[in-house]
Amino acid sequence: MHVSFFLCTFAAVKSLIQAIMPEISRFYGIIICLYWKDHNPPHVHFTYGDYECSISVLDRIVDGQAPAKVISKVNQWIDLHEQEILSLWESAQEGKQIGRIEPLK
Repeated sequence: MHVSFFLCTFAAVKSLIQAIMPEISRFYGIIICLYWKDHNPPHVHFTYGDYECSISVLDRIVDGQAPAKVISKVNQWIDLHEQEILSLWESAQEGKQIGRIEPLK
């Protein structure tokens, strides 16, 4: 198979993932996403390398494993953007288009 086939396939898979789980922010190698019409309580999903977790926005319960420094960075970002995240959460629950949130600097 040609390299172009794999690149097209990768692009299609990446596009599908974005349709299911749109990325809302990215910083320090951490990618934060929301699912459309996800279960309560409001939470975000994040990846860092091979680590995958979710963290609830209001009570910060972590589901999954990641280095403590990564979880700390995600918590700092949530502290700064909690209302924006909750607004995006509501829009995603209604199937509406959602935007991005400023990364942690």
